[in-house]
Amino acid sequence: MKKRRPTLQDIADQVGATKMTVSRCLREPDTVSEALRARIFRVAETLGYIPNRGPDILSKSTSRAIGVLVPSLTNLVFADVIKGIESVTEPRGYHLMLAHYGYSMEMEEISLSSLLSYNVDGVILSENQHTNRSLRMLETAGIPTIEIMDTHSAPLHQAVGYDNVVAAYDMVCAMIKAGRRKILYLAVRMDARTLQRQEGYNKAMLEHGLTPKTLQSSQRSSFSVGAALLREITSNYSQADGLFCTNDDVAIGAYFECLRQQLRVPQDMAIAGFHGHDVGQVMAPRLASVVTPREAIGERAATELLARIQGGPGGEPVIDLGYRIETGGTL
Repeated sequence: MKKRRPTLQDIADQVGATKMTVSRCLREPDTVSEALRARIFRVAETLGYIPNRGPDILSKSTSRAIGVLVPSLTNLVFADVIKGIESVTEPRGYHLMLAHYGYSMEMEEISLSSLLSYNVDGVILSENQHTNRSLRMLETAGIPTIEIMDTHSAPLHQAVGYDNVVAAYDMVCAMIKAGRRKILYLAVRMDARTLQRQEGYNKAMLEHGLTPKTLQSSQRSSFSVGAALLREITSNYSQADGLFCTNDDVAIGAYFECLRQQLRVPQDMAIAGFHGHDVGQVMAPRLASVVTPREAIGERAATELLARIQGGPGGEPVIDLGYRIETGGTL
C-alpha cells in the first residue's frame, strides 16, 4: 500500500497559512514574502512533500506505471537495461516513465520528484547514492524501489547487478597474467561505478607490486574521449603497455587511435573495456571486456519490483547476476 503523502493542507497547517497561499508559493515563490516563503519551503522539505500531477484517486490506488531513472538515455548500457525491463512490464500491463539525470545526484533529485508526482507504483534507480531530499521523498512515497548495476554497496531496499570492484580486479589480473606491467586506468565522469572499478584496478595492481595510475576525462564517455586519452598517453606515459578502460566506448576509441599511431594491439598496447558491447565483440581482434548481463538485470529488477508492488514478500536484498571476463584478442 502506498503511504498517505503530505498534502498542501498539511504544510498550510504547520505554517499557519492558507492552502491557496502555500500552493501559490510553491508555484510562484516571488508572490509571497521572503519570510513566509522560507517557512513554507522548510516545512515542505521536512515533510518530504511531493507535488501531485495525477488525479487524486491515483494516490490511493495503483497507476500501473513504473518510474525508471537512468544517468543517460544515449548510453547503450542503459538501452539494454530498459529493453530488459520492458520485456517484463509490458506483458503485465505496466508502462515505463523514463527520466535521466546526467550522473548528477542533484539532477536525480529533480527527476525523481517529477516521477513521484505522477504517483508511479515503483521506482528503478541506477545509483545507490542519493541526496537527503531524494531519500525523504522515497520514504514519503512508500513505494518499492530497486537499485541496479551495483551489488558492492548496501542497497536502499533491494539491488540487482554485479560487483564492479571484483569485476575490475579480475580483468586487471587477467591483463597482468598476460604479461602487462604498466597498465593505466582510463576513466570518465568519476561516478560511483567508475570509482568502484578504479578500486578494483588499484587493488590488482598493488597486490602484484605494480604502480596504479588513473587518467581521467570529465567529458561524456565517447570514442573520441578514448582517442584523446590515448594521445595523452603516447605523449606523457610512453612506457605504458596496457589500458584498462571504464567502458567499451573509451576502449574502442583508444584502440582506433592506436591504429592511427601505428601501435600494435596487443603487442605494443593491451586494451580492455567494460560491459562487452556488440561493437567490441565483432571487432578484429575482438575487444577484451568485462561482459555484463544488462538485459538480464533489467528483467530481474522488473520482476522483483512487480512482485513487491503486488504485495508479495520482498526477495533477497542483493541479487548478484555476475559477469564474464572476455579476454578477446586485445590482451
